Amino acid sequence: MTTPAPSKRGLSRRTLMTGAGTAALGVLGGVTGARAFGAAPRTGAAGSGTPGAATPAGTSPAPTGFASFAWLGTSGWRVRTPTTTVLVDPYVTRFDTGLAAGAFTPTTRLRVDTAALDDALGAPRSADGVVDAILVTHTHWDHFADVPHLARTRGATVFSTLTGYHLALAMGVPQKQLAVVRGGEEMHLGDLVLRVVPSLHSRTATGALLFPGVRTQVPARPRTVADLPEGDTLSFLLRSPQGRSVLLLGGSDYDDQALRGLRVDTVALPVPSTEVTADYAGRLLTALDDPAQVVLVHWDDFESPLTNPPRADDATRARVTALTEQIERLSPRTRVVVPEYGTPLDLL
Repeated sequence: MTTPAPSKRGLSRRTLMTGAGTAALGVLGGVTGARAFGAAPRTGAAGSGTPGAATPAGTSPAPTGFASFAWLGTSGWRVRTPTTTVLVDPYVTRFDTGLAAGAFTPTTRLRVDTAALDDALGAPRSADGVVDAILVTHTHWDHFADVPHLARTRGATVFSTLTGYHLALAMGVPQKQLAVVRGGEEMHLGDLVLRVVPSLHSRTATGALLFPGVRTQVPARPRTVADLPEGDTLSFLLRSPQGRSVLLLGGSDYDDQALRGLRVDTVALPVPSTEVTADYAGRLLTALDDPAQVVLVHWDDFESPLTNPPRADDATRARVTALTEQIERLSPRTRVVVPEYGTPLDLL
């Protein structure tokens, strides 16, 4: 099986790992119909690579409308069911680290844009702002930086690795709101069932890992993006009472042995930026027995505002297209969705 062809890339969170040059940011090809967060989804014609739409369904039962999934950019999600609201890797602040200028600065100070968070997720103590749980795949800044503030102001329980636990304590989250998971756990989360699945983070073109390391005790309060290491990586499978399931990946790699045997209807799959991971699409499709749907994530420029249409450089557009075509070629029954920010998707 083949992998998408290499391409020259502008600098983004992922291309930072490859040492590429500056980004030429633009609107992702085929992304149209900008709308505000929380607005009604578009009801246009279905088609591969169209945000919020997909090719005809595969053999899995149709979604029941039990849960609404809204993409928050990168690998982030807001999941709402009749009784429960779950955030996954919520990163809305999207501050500048110098990526667009081709000068990434690891000492960039962490900050939180409370107005942007309230606008996207609802204000604390409002009906729209209720959050019951936050799931963290790993602790890089574009997945974790907003989590401590959200936990403190919403009272949500944070499920993360031991590294996430220690970082959250250092950033002021009460211990009673923290739950350490390792992979293999299966538990009730309101009216959902959560299964924690061991996973892997993407690698640079040389096989290295950005900001590697774990925290086995509470560190000094993190102040910069470099103070938030990868800290091991998890993925999360959410299952409805009707038995449908969605697998949410946070980085563009995975442990296919950990995925085998899982019954997954939809997988949220980050778009890789290098060719280091062998047979990225093929192994995933094989391990999950050709899921009915793949939603492509972590392709957007997460230092530009969280407004539609999402922005991406030309090389990333090409990778989105190549990965879409590869999935459709390897598994014709699998539909591919490229989402827009905040657009409700019926996945369960």
